[in-house]
Amino acid sequence: MSYFVTGATGFIGRFLVSKLLKRKGTVYVLVRKDSHKKLEAIAKKMGWDSKRVVLVDGDMTEAKCGVSAAQLRTLSGKVKHFFHLAAIYDLTANAESQRAANIDGTQNALDLAVALKAEVFHHTSSIAAAGLYQGVFREDMFDEAEGLDDPYLRTKHESEGLVRRETRIKWRIYRPGMVVGHSQTGEMDKIDGPYYFFTFLKKLREMLPPWMPMLGLEGGRINIVPVDFVVDAMDHIAHKPRLDGHCFHLTDPEPMRVGEVLNTFARAGHSPEMTMRIDARMFAFIPGSVRGMVGNLPPVRRFVGMLLRDFKIPKSTLKFLTYPTRFDNREAERALKGSGIQVPPLEGYAWRLWDYWERHLDPDLFVDRTLKGKVRNKVVVITGGSSGIGLATAQRVAEAGAITVIVARGEAELFKARDEMRATGGKVFAYTADLADMDDCDRLVKTVLEEHGKVDVLVNNAGRSIRRSIELSYDRFHDFERTMQLNYFGSLRLIMGLMPGMVQRRKGHIINISSIGVLANSPRFSAYVASKAALDAWSRCAQGELSGKGICFTTINMPLVKTPMIAPTKMYDSVPTLTPEEAADLVVKGIIERPSRIATRLGITASVLNALAPKAYEVIMSTAFELFPDSAAARGDKQALRGEVKPSNEQIAFASLMRGVHW
Repeated sequence: MSYFVTGATGFIGRFLVSKLLKRKGTVYVLVRKDSHKKLEAIAKKMGWDSKRVVLVDGDMTEAKCGVSAAQLRTLSGKVKHFFHLAAIYDLTANAESQRAANIDGTQNALDLAVALKAEVFHHTSSIAAAGLYQGVFREDMFDEAEGLDDPYLRTKHESEGLVRRETRIKWRIYRPGMVVGHSQTGEMDKIDGPYYFFTFLKKLREMLPPWMPMLGLEGGRINIVPVDFVVDAMDHIAHKPRLDGHCFHLTDPEPMRVGEVLNTFARAGHSPEMTMRIDARMFAFIPGSVRGMVGNLPPVRRFVGMLLRDFKIPKSTLKFLTYPTRFDNREAERALKGSGIQVPPLEGYAWRLWDYWERHLDPDLFVDRTLKGKVRNKVVVITGGSSGIGLATAQRVAEAGAITVIVARGEAELFKARDEMRATGGKVFAYTADLADMDDCDRLVKTVLEEHGKVDVLVNNAGRSIRRSIELSYDRFHDFERTMQLNYFGSLRLIMGLMPGMVQRRKGHIINISSIGVLANSPRFSAYVASKAALDAWSRCAQGELSGKGICFTTINMPLVKTPMIAPTKMYDSVPTLTPEEAADLVVKGIIERPSRIATRLGITASVLNALAPKAYEVIMSTAFELFPDSAAARGDKQALRGEVKPSNEQIAFASLMRGVHW
């Protein structure tokens, strides 16, 4: 007995060929010439007997699938079962390609099967052939299909119609449900169906603990079947006599609702479950025109589009959240009776599907997360680039192949840093500038744009910090002016100078090095924190205006870092701090991932606590204020500056507990 299979390189096709090889006979597989290596790799992986699998060159888009006259003569009369599986199973594919593959391809396959004098044509259709039928769709129903506006649903329906109208050859039709990976191995070849929501569940797992109850959607019933069940059922039914001219629903007789399916995968992936699920039918009383109007509001469209893009969910899948069709599968059950072939419960193998996806298909596995991939040959400007965080960041960026521009006031230290990085092969340029001087900022912007043409990433790292209590600042108003001039106005001047070019190119990234003090409201840092908070607030406003124009803002609420800026406060010599290299890691993370904010858990906790229990937080801050006095430098005590300042055990313990916060 011989078989002919189209779509053998597809997911269902490769498992069907393996199943057929367990029987006697030769399996002929149609394959394009440029897919020979792909098929050979699949054959090796699946362990096919190369002597029994014969490649037939062809193309589904050509008449009789492009099989040559010589091959037709050789194979004529040798094929008993012709399995047609080649098709596009992709909701996101365009209508033209789906028509060519699903409709024209099916007609070409029918003509080929007739030319080969095959006995039975086995057509792998889909439950999509029913469209969006309201109610129970039986196996003997076809013309009753509804809601075929979607190209995928329409082409699957029309291709099945070609087979039903065929009179030259006997046929059998199989309508699988939504096919997922192998129930024993979890193997799958692409992201489709419920897999589209795995990224969403993974992100929930990263943000929230598994026990956190979530609000979700109940949705319609979604019919999921593993590929091994589909293949076993097709193989069994194909070899059973007196079933020609019948259609078989290879579906789950007890399908789960969308909410139940997502919760099943949430448990498999240790993600929070949707404890309370809202039935979408609750909104049926709202007129469709009103729902459409709300959905077409620009803010709603952009927000939904952003979520779908971030979670990598095609918009076309949303219509299936309220899938209205149930499938009667009595014909398939009768054909499978006594075979032991049945749909396994999803709960029993969902973890295998999740595990395989996370190891092999998770889109995050294929994202270029290297710094080189983000900055190679890009112009990156780093202020304060001659020492500390700026220098450590510049070294990383230059090593990754960026055109690195470092800026600082001190010429000797700046040029030394430039020369050292150039010696290791970095493309580094150095410019002196006093960023507290607005004219100097303008000069810097003009020079950089003239010499480099553009700036892709700006890291506003240069800053001034002053640790002094308000009571010691009554006659030092210039403290507030100096910090605001550099930390806010200087950074803003650079942004405003470089922004027109970024907007014109619709591409640009601004990284502002802020402070954990903005989140923690650290005492004695009123001048410093206020200036950083001003830049934070401006960036949040700018995000709303410019995110739609391709401009990204990242604020890094940096914890305490051991740099020359904190040197005057001798107490910091004995408390936990980040090294400049560790701080540079946060900047690199910002460049690669482009988040809106990077902050430590402690900083976020402090901000939340201050919002929820401001009085309690005030007590903590007041205690810290009393525990950590002004430094000798802040008091102007030159005598104390010459002595060694040793922090108390209480100070060390408190600073260790609140690691990274400025005290």
